[in-house]
Amino acid sequence: MRIVVPAGGIGGARFLRGLKEALGVTGDGDATEEHTITVIGNTGDDITLFGLRICPDLDTVMYTLGGGINEAQGWGRAEETFTVKEELAAYGMHPTWFGLGDRDTATHIVRNQMMAAGYPLSQVTEALCDRWRPGVRLLPMTDDPVETHVVVEDEQGRRAMHFQEWWIRHRAALPASDIIGIGADSATPAPGVLEAIREADAVLLPPSNPVVSIGSILGVSGIREALEDATVVGVSPIIGGAPVRGMADVCLSAIGVETSAQAVAQHYGPRLLDGWLVDEADAASTRVDGITTRSRPLYMDSPEATAAIAREALDLASELKGGDQ
Repeated sequence: MRIVVPAGGIGGARFLRGLKEALGVTGDGDATEEHTITVIGNTGDDITLFGLRICPDLDTVMYTLGGGINEAQGWGRAEETFTVKEELAAYGMHPTWFGLGDRDTATHIVRNQMMAAGYPLSQVTEALCDRWRPGVRLLPMTDDPVETHVVVEDEQGRRAMHFQEWWIRHRAALPASDIIGIGADSATPAPGVLEAIREADAVLLPPSNPVVSIGSILGVSGIREALEDATVVGVSPIIGGAPVRGMADVCLSAIGVETSAQAVAQHYGPRLLDGWLVDEADAASTRVDGITTRSRPLYMDSPEATAAIAREALDLASELKGGDQ
């Protein structure tokens, strides 16, 4: 079975770990595996700081599936230290709000050197995965630079800032009136992305942020159109009117979408979604014409629970694909 998963950071990475368990995919990425998983990673969160290109979502997927993630945080490296960050602050270097860890810095240095030598991000990501062996094929959504910016209003007036500054420095507390993918309109899918979608038996949308994770991926020309021709099952990131984790509610509010499982399904739309998994708390209130909705417990509070969610998504995708034949 060939599975494609467009994914953001923590929620996407943890869902992928459950999906690997559900499919019996090993951590070695053995080419003889019965099932294969291709991940289309969000790069809209990418940012350049201290001369280094940082790709938070790609790295979170890579570290989580490769066994190097800080489990308590869900991001960053396990057993991390912050000597470089402290030394940069001692020199008065800015920004000071981004937690650049020492182990993580090594990844960014390798990425920067390879990109400076002319390698595209997709090839760099493949090289980094040679170390971590995540058991999936990890592709950036595009090799072109795309950055998510947020339009905010404060005492300085109406202005735009990088998503990372809004999200980390300001904790998404500044009122946002729009979220824009700078460069998305001219970006093209990375090599292998469209082919993976066309060849997929199913596409699963994990409970990643629908605006700045999945939304950024869909914003790259050609990806949404390709997904509309595939069998797509999504897992709601909203349970009982609140995000499963993070601050997806403020992102949804910025683009005028209600924070509910039904509103997110409507936002994706029946041309994209064939199936939609919602939590049991939302079963009675989620109905969207053209989208088959199923309910089950959606909290990923254990590896077993996450694998069960992934199995349910796979079963629904298989059922829907069989109905198309």
